[in-house]
Amino acid sequence: MSASGNVPRPWWQDAVFYQVYVRSFADSDGDGLGDLPGITSRLPYLRSLGVDALWITPFYPSPQHDAGYDVSDYRDVDPRFGSLADADALLAKAHALGLKVVVDLVPNHTSSEHPWFQAALTADPGSRERARYLFRPGKGRGGAQPPNNWESVFGGPAWERVTDGSTGSGPGGEWYLHLFDTTQPDLDWRNPEVAAMFEDVLCFWLDRGADGFRVDVAHGLLKEKSLRDQRGLVPGRTDLPSDRAGASMVEVAELDQPMWDQPEVHDVYRAWHRVLASYDGDRMAVAEAWTQTPESMARYVRPDELHQAFNFAWLLAPWSASAFAGVIRDTLAAVELVGAVPTWVLSNHDVVRHPTRYGGGPVGLARARAATLVMLGLPGSAYVYQGEELGLEEVDVPPEFRQDPVYVRTGNVGRDGARVPIPWRGTRPPYGFSPAGTRTWLPMPDDWADRTVAAQRKDPGSTWSFYQQALRARRRFLDAGEDVELVGTRSTVLEVRRGRLTIVCNCGSRPVRLPPGEVVLSSGPLSGDLLPPDTSAWLV
Repeated sequence: MSASGNVPRPWWQDAVFYQVYVRSFADSDGDGLGDLPGITSRLPYLRSLGVDALWITPFYPSPQHDAGYDVSDYRDVDPRFGSLADADALLAKAHALGLKVVVDLVPNHTSSEHPWFQAALTADPGSRERARYLFRPGKGRGGAQPPNNWESVFGGPAWERVTDGSTGSGPGGEWYLHLFDTTQPDLDWRNPEVAAMFEDVLCFWLDRGADGFRVDVAHGLLKEKSLRDQRGLVPGRTDLPSDRAGASMVEVAELDQPMWDQPEVHDVYRAWHRVLASYDGDRMAVAEAWTQTPESMARYVRPDELHQAFNFAWLLAPWSASAFAGVIRDTLAAVELVGAVPTWVLSNHDVVRHPTRYGGGPVGLARARAATLVMLGLPGSAYVYQGEELGLEEVDVPPEFRQDPVYVRTGNVGRDGARVPIPWRGTRPPYGFSPAGTRTWLPMPDDWADRTVAAQRKDPGSTWSFYQQALRARRRFLDAGEDVELVGTRSTVLEVRRGRLTIVCNCGSRPVRLPPGEVVLSSGPLSGDLLPPDTSAWLV
């Protein structure tokens, strides 16, 4: 397929990406924690499943207060996950297998153990060291109150007070901003040192062969310069303000957001676009940007900025034909205005797995498969999260094992339930994720014997087999074009026509008659020419 004439489309426009949560994919050394050699050993699995690329969550040196999203060195590998040589070996083997590799970049904040922040703690107010972060004097008598009323996405105030360098001992000085955990101080992206450092980091990984970057908290790098108070919250939810809410997603719409989605952030991505364009191989970046409208999401994928932006409206939509149709219509209209293609996603490591969101059990799984088939038939790229090809649901992790800072700071259940290691083989934990007898970093359920990769690859009716069939079938329709027609004749049925392909999904409670055509694939068994509830099909 070509973008125009004989010009080939960039690989990422139609690719299916597989998210590897490094801690929970494969453990090569028996410490109960996934690692880079473990990923490398399983790359043939990803090739056989049929994905085009993998996105790997942070593997950099980190104290691991937030599972690696608190980075202390952006140019190395945490010894718990391997070495730079292991990263190079992973890239080489992936490329030999025809797989692209996207690495996670965390530019909104560093770890509090990053050398920059450690230097800031021992420096005085107004120093060069503190200017790399957002240090401010407090309000009230003696500066005892935070500089503004912002809340951390992880719960509690977004400010932490420190000692002012050489001026005293114990708290009593400036405050620093942390929109997430106290161990994740926000950088000041108005400081040119910050921009220069991250351009060097981009080049470091591009030079090693990385094909792209997933940009963490892409909408958060720039804050309103005044750091003014946030004004009023109102009931009702729109798109979420950040990825870090996870399973404890807030039920309010923050209509006034001086800390998110500021116009100046796009200058950063124009600069990054130039860096990426200077390398061969269509290097790319995808924005994790929780924005309030499809139009604001589309700004991140203007021709001179990033290449993809996760379409979280699709992830947030309830099980509803009208809701799905609305998201498809609004998304395609928004990206068309900027000449981009959509990027679809249903699950990731920060949200409840979609079989559970759709009701759990057999019904939730049937709906999850149906929604996945719709997603894979739409134009653009798609991301799948490790374990969804096995039909894994959210795990109720016992409180004593939870590690997510959302749980630590608020007592809410947090995101650990979507992060449990995936099962490869066998009848009891650790199911081949680690050597037998190893205690994994999060406990695995005792009833996953029928969910393992080995068990499902033998079953033509399994969720794994369905994903493999769907990914293979998708390749047949990459030339179906980007024009989509929504056929709205039945309120409980989503019907999408894309070139010669028709996608139909029954969100109702009764079987419905299939439209004319030959069935290519369905997410579940059909009954003659009837499409059962909670089932999707492709027809030509």
